[in-house]
Amino acid sequence: MTLSLPTYADVEAAAARIAGVAHRTPVMTSTTANDALGAKLFFKCENLQRMGAFKFRGGYNSLARFTPEQKKTGVVAFSSGNHAQAVALSARLLGIPATIIMPHDAPVTKVAATKGYGAEVVMYDRYTEDREEIGKRLSEEKGLTLIPPYNHPDVIAGQGTAAKELIEEVGELDILLAPVGGGGLLSGSALAAKALSPSCQVIGVEPEAGNDAQRSLKSGKIVHIDTPKTIADGAQTQHIGDLTYAIMSRDVAEIRTASDAELVEAMRFFAARMKLVVEPTGCLGFAAARQLGDAARGKRIGIILSGGNVDIARFCELLA
Repeated sequence: MTLSLPTYADVEAAAARIAGVAHRTPVMTSTTANDALGAKLFFKCENLQRMGAFKFRGGYNSLARFTPEQKKTGVVAFSSGNHAQAVALSARLLGIPATIIMPHDAPVTKVAATKGYGAEVVMYDRYTEDREEIGKRLSEEKGLTLIPPYNHPDVIAGQGTAAKELIEEVGELDILLAPVGGGGLLSGSALAAKALSPSCQVIGVEPEAGNDAQRSLKSGKIVHIDTPKTIADGAQTQHIGDLTYAIMSRDVAEIRTASDAELVEAMRFFAARMKLVVEPTGCLGFAAARQLGDAARGKRIGIILSGGNVDIARFCELLA
């Protein structure tokens, strides 16, 4: 079966669709970080996006394309938190009923925010139950449109708008680093980078405990793993999607990993030096940048800080 992959034209269309609804988030720099790496770093602050993460881009882009009948019957999505909030908020803005499937151990703030946006939340056990099966069942039983967190062309195109904005603002990059869970942000970023900064090396970063994307690109097929145990809850995926895999295989230079300890150090840096609250998953790109050594020197490096949704008590516990 030939996959119909989204293109940069879809990213451009998504950018027009979300304009005036999604925030055009700031790009920040740090002299301290630049000096430490011998590079020029540009941080795209999606932790300051609506609902606190880049996921709003893909969520809103997807729901904005619903037919009148789809809008009437509603949407169902599954997520550990950020996609949940993105779909819930987008649904509220567009007047669409939303049902969200979330794991029992999802961060309390993410569950509360999802409910606060008006969505019905269905809980499940991420270690013993299959969220995709639950989503499919609810879709069939209630006639809901299922919007997965990453393996959907409209989701991928929407996520790519973050990298599009970054490159339009700062110019061409030598390296672009983005977190990878299921691959929606990374594959969308790759579409934007290849169009706007063709020589840019696009690198994905995932938790050391769950390197399924890295293994997938190396083995030439999608690798499935058990749910990884990591503080990067936004990247606790068991596999990437067929759409994201196809784009990543074509356009992504490599996948790196970062340990939980490296993520905590990155969180501490953002809080202490840049006055930013960045969740563990959002720190993956910077953690990997710090590993580059000589490969970073003299380079222009874009880093997407994917989100800032972390329980304050948990944030303080990790940094203590």
